[in-house]
Amino acid sequence: MTTTTSSTKPPAWFWIASVLGLLWNALGVFAYLGQAFMTEEMKAALPEDQLQLMESTPAWVTGAFAVAVWGGLLGCIFLLLRKRWAKPVLLVSLIGILLQLGYSFLMTNAIEVYGAVQALVTPALVLIIGILLYFFSGIAIKKRWIS
Repeated sequence: MTTTTSSTKPPAWFWIASVLGLLWNALGVFAYLGQAFMTEEMKAALPEDQLQLMESTPAWVTGAFAVAVWGGLLGCIFLLLRKRWAKPVLLVSLIGILLQLGYSFLMTNAIEVYGAVQALVTPALVLIIGILLYFFSGIAIKKRWIS
C-alpha cells in the first residue's frame, strides 16, 4: 500500500523567496570557499590582527561555517524541489550559524578587529535570514507547498 501526499501549488512569492535563499546561501558558499582556499599571498594582504584572528579559529568553528553554508544551500535546493527535507536541513544550517556566531561573539575580539558593521550587522543578517528560511520551510510544509 502506498501513501500519497497531496500538495498545493505554491504561490509565486514562494519561488522568489526560495531562489533568493538559494542565491544568499551560494554567496555564503563562495565566502567559505574563499576562506578555505585562501592563498599565502591573500593572507599576506590581510591586516595582522585579522590574519591572527582567522588563523586562531578552531577547526570546529570552520566546520560549523561549512555546515551552515552548505546546509543552507542544500535546504534551499530542497525548497525549490518542493521536498520536506528542506526543514531539517535548514535547521542543521541554523545550528551551524549559531555555533559559528556564538564563538565569534563570545570567544573572540571580532568587534575590535573588524568593526561594528562587519562583526555585528553582517552576522545578525546571516542569523535573521537563517531563522526566516527555517520558519519559511515550516510554513511551506504546513501549507502543503512542499511534501
